Amino acid sequence: MTTVELPAVDAGPDAPRKISERPAASDRVFRGLLRGTGATVLVIMALVGIFLSYRASEALRSAGWRFLTTETWEPDAGRFGIAAVLVGTVLIAAVAIVVALPLAVGTALYISEYSAPWIRRTLITLVDLMAAVPSVAYGLWGFFMLQPQIIGLARWISTYFGWIPLFDVPGADPTDPLSTATVYTSSTFVAGIVVALMIAPVMCSIMREVFNQAPVGEREGAYALGATRWGMIRTVVLPYGRGGIIGGTMLGLGRALGETIAVFLIISPVFAIQPHILRSGANSVSSLIALRYGEASPLGTSALMAAGLTLFLMTLVINFVASSIITRSRSGASSDA
Repeated sequence: MTTVELPAVDAGPDAPRKISERPAASDRVFRGLLRGTGATVLVIMALVGIFLSYRASEALRSAGWRFLTTETWEPDAGRFGIAAVLVGTVLIAAVAIVVALPLAVGTALYISEYSAPWIRRTLITLVDLMAAVPSVAYGLWGFFMLQPQIIGLARWISTYFGWIPLFDVPGADPTDPLSTATVYTSSTFVAGIVVALMIAPVMCSIMREVFNQAPVGEREGAYALGATRWGMIRTVVLPYGRGGIIGGTMLGLGRALGETIAVFLIISPVFAIQPHILRSGANSVSSLIALRYGEASPLGTSALMAAGLTLFLMTLVINFVASSIITRSRSGASSDA
């Protein structure tokens, strides 16, 4: 009979085991590349902000806080500000988001939940290709094709909803069939619809990916409890995909705020606050820069840089707010893990 002597067991309190991580060389290289890429992005963003701040310092010293409240744009005369173009930028982006959000959510839900497998890949490819169309193509389409066709809708909205100041068109009688139609062209409404079609594919792609990641167990549990497909989407997919909806919307909003060529081709620039979205005449910060940069004096160039800095800061604030909201959602929390 062989006797085996067992090692003595320490009867003291349990101590946590120390786990040492020894990543492979490929993992260390990949982690270093990711960290370097992230640091490079942050450095580039910081350099852009520093460059804009340096170039805009002359105009900001000259105008002071009046830069945010002045509507006119006459840098050589010492009167310039972005109040008008800032309001126009926000209104165009707001119209774009109002139109694009239901379009993107509906398309993403149809592709991920309703479409047949044989057509799903085709629909995904078409949506992704729409995001790759140049903005100048959207601008030309909006100017030559959409704008003449949208006049009737703008007149109808003005007729029945003109009691809302946003949809009022001063100086025009929508009930008069002989009134000129040019009052409804080159408006914030037309520009917003064109921008909406530009940002909807990007928003749809993000939302679709998040909807596809909704937990299968919760989907099957909803069906087991007797839910219909729409009931399952309403109680499982949409709550889970709230982070993707917010993230896609904010990404689209960032592009809508900075869109230049399409808006520049459609709007009729005005340097006054224009709160009536159906009326001809609008402006945006990016269109102002494209319109005035070629003929700007040194002070005018500095003023344009200040306008660009304002747009840059607006985009950063929107992205930070969206990021904080996304991380509190289920889909955002799971994607961070």
